[in-house]
Amino acid sequence: MRSMKKIIHPLIALPAFALSPLAFAQASPDVAWDITEGLTTEVGHRQAGTEAEARGRDWAIAKLKALGFKNVRIENYVMPTWVRGDERARLMTPVPQKLAITALGNSGATPPGGLQGTLAVFPSLEAFIAAPDAAVRGKIVYIGHAMKPAQDGSSYGYFGGVRRQGPNLAAKKGAAAIIIRSIGTDSHRNPHTGNTNWETGVAPIPAGAISNPDADLIERLAARSTKPMYLDLLLTPRFVGEQQSGNVIAEIPGTDPAAGLVIAACHLDSWDLATGAIDDASGCGIVADGALRAAAAGPLRRTIRLLWAGSEEVGAFGAKAYWDAHKGEPHALAAESDFGADRVWRLDVKLPTGAEALKGRLASALAPLGIAASNEVAGGGVDIQPIVKSGVAVIDLQQDGTRYFDLHHTPDDTLDKIDRAQLRQNAESWGIMLRLVANAPEDLLSGQRAQ
Repeated sequence: MRSMKKIIHPLIALPAFALSPLAFAQASPDVAWDITEGLTTEVGHRQAGTEAEARGRDWAIAKLKALGFKNVRIENYVMPTWVRGDERARLMTPVPQKLAITALGNSGATPPGGLQGTLAVFPSLEAFIAAPDAAVRGKIVYIGHAMKPAQDGSSYGYFGGVRRQGPNLAAKKGAAAIIIRSIGTDSHRNPHTGNTNWETGVAPIPAGAISNPDADLIERLAARSTKPMYLDLLLTPRFVGEQQSGNVIAEIPGTDPAAGLVIAACHLDSWDLATGAIDDASGCGIVADGALRAAAAGPLRRTIRLLWAGSEEVGAFGAKAYWDAHKGEPHALAAESDFGADRVWRLDVKLPTGAEALKGRLASALAPLGIAASNEVAGGGVDIQPIVKSGVAVIDLQQDGTRYFDLHHTPDDTLDKIDRAQLRQNAESWGIMLRLVANAPEDLLSGQRAQ
């Protein structure tokens, strides 16, 4: 075994206060912005399984090689692919009104000329579940919710069930179609897309999301009108079979391969309504910038591996493909940036027994950036879930999500929404975290070995 003194960079031996964020801020150019701007400008949207996502992978390979990363490659796989078609919704009675609508991922299609039907209105998923099948059979279902902004985004997990479960339940109850209040917190006439899922044997029905102001209108009309609401709906998406997607991998090699890999993840794909700036071009910029900042201060003990995952939005196929290909390798720790570009405010960790001191060093080093350590257990993002489930250590640099669900999965997810100062704070915090983790003297592999 090599002497630890020869492996660890001298900075690790210094007190935590010596790890000044300013040192990392000066270590690399504004890579996070460069990547976010480049992906959204030169590639645009990157829907999974399409030519646009493939262009994004090619762009990523060229960019990461130019930045000096090593072992840069694409790891391809195939996945079932869905593409959007024409979209239209119009309330016919009691008040004629065009509605802003978008299809949910994996939605079924209406007939080419659309379908018309009575609208059955439910204020929540719970109210819909409690309704007898006869109340919705043959009708177009509407389901609302009461999601509000939260710094930690915690309301998304609960209210997101309207999108994830609602369409499948509506199909099983015999509904002709379903529209939902967008899973978002804005008050603009921008509908939010996002994936839905169907149980085996359940035929997909047309499923769309309408903007929050239009949902407000439907609920007001339902509360005061004695006449049935009648809706004209057109959604013509298609399932186009198995298509190619892929993960982009890049590394900064460490000096001690046996110490394990540090995974810094994001997802390269996006929905097609906009250019995917907050979801998740900025995340890819943040993790790449952070890795370069970590390496700029000197050699790293552990290899930092970037995982720019494909097809996250439509089912996390990239996460599964990565783990299937790499589960035999030693993974020391994983972290992901996939919650926009607003400032990091909290540190959550899940570390193996014997590595508790690492949390203290991280807390001290990140405090000058306004980041506080919490007692919450880190859970990781979607693209590292298979890694996390194997027992690998996790760090979450929690971003401020107060405005995230104003923009998430909408036509408003564009570059102008990125605050460059907050994006830079993300990159600085990732640089500090990745360097401390990559050079930590503790054994970080015990959690994975225990599985």
